Amino acid sequence: MKIYDWPTGPYPARVRIALAEKNLQSQVQFVTVDLWKGEHKKPEFLAKNYSGTLPVLELDDGTLLAECTAITEYLDALDDAPLLTGRTAREKGMIHMMSKRAELELLDAVSVYFHHATPGLGPDVELYQNPEWGLRQRDKAVRGMRYFDGILRRQPFVAGDFFSMADITVIGGLIFAELVTLPVPAECDALQAWYARMQQRPSVKNRVTMSTPAPASV
Repeated sequence: MKIYDWPTGPYPARVRIALAEKNLQSQVQFVTVDLWKGEHKKPEFLAKNYSGTLPVLELDDGTLLAECTAITEYLDALDDAPLLTGRTAREKGMIHMMSKRAELELLDAVSVYFHHATPGLGPDVELYQNPEWGLRQRDKAVRGMRYFDGILRRQPFVAGDFFSMADITVIGGLIFAELVTLPVPAECDALQAWYARMQQRPSVKNRVTMSTPAPASV
């Protein structure tokens, strides 16, 4: 399998964390697509993913899977021990609901803020910007942080009692928030404590270096 991504990207982080949680990182080849050079918007990459977004998973038979949720579901279904997308109907429903909320209320909102109300990836990539919309989405992301803070005051993980795809999506949102210097409100101490815990998980801690080639033996 191949993963087309950018090592420090918040969306690629979601798939990298899922790979590590499933202990599959040794089974993939990472192919770097430079976001800052706009390589994800070039015809060569658009032929792989129409939407021009990262990451993309390429299977050995040439099948191309985009969208983090779809890739995570595929990885989680490779064995009979789903860890990230739920085992029971109730678990699956809760995880998908909370992961979607994390996308809409936090991760995607930070992304819109980045691309519209900051320099983003630069003038060669950001061909259209709407700063007012970007600032509205920034405020939405902060409201999302407060929402998830309330959730995490009641339970240890985003979708319930165990780590799941929903947690990974919120982690992606907070990674992006750090990149654009959008702080978690000081009163969101439950969210901050949860995120500090998540950063100690090897899958999160090692997500960037996961694709670094091992030094050659001598």
